[in-house]
This record gives sequence, structure tokens and C-alpha cells, in this order.
Amino acid sequence: MTGAILVTTPRDDTSLRAAAARKGSFAQTMKAVAWSFFGIRKSAEYEKDVNQLNPVHVIVAGVIGAALFVTALVLLVNWVIASGVAGGG
Repeated sequence: MTGAILVTTPRDDTSLRAAAARKGSFAQTMKAVAWSFFGIRKSAEYEKDVNQLNPVHVIVAGVIGAALFVTALVLLVNWVIASGVAGGG
């Protein structure tokens, strides 16, 4: 039987805190996440966002964006079904 060796690296809490303290606005974050959903982001803009946006804002904006996307899909499907277009009959 072989033993597993757990190797850990120390976390750099200062860089994590510095990233969370970035001053990017939530509106700027929502705009960046919206463009990311479409996949049309210039690399220069991406680099700028990486250095400016707060990672916590990015996570929250991503969850909000995903929830809005799913809600829009559910509403669209319900509308198509209710209109009778999708009904075979």
C-alpha cells in the first residue's frame, strides 16, 4: 500500500485581498460579463478588466447574468408553447 503525500503551497493572502479591494465599479463588471457571454472581447480590454475588476463582483455578475439568461429561456419556451407554434396537432 502506498501513501499519498499532500503538497500544499502557502496562500498569498495579500494578493487575494488586493484583488478584492480593486475599485472597478459593479456596472463596469456587469458590462464586461455581458460581453463575455457573447464571447466578443478584445484581448486588450480583457487585460484591462483583469487588472481593474473586483473578482467578487465578477462572480456575482456572472451568477446574475446566468440567472437572467435562464429566465429569458424559460419565458421564451413558455411563450412558444402557449402560442401553439410548437404544438403538434
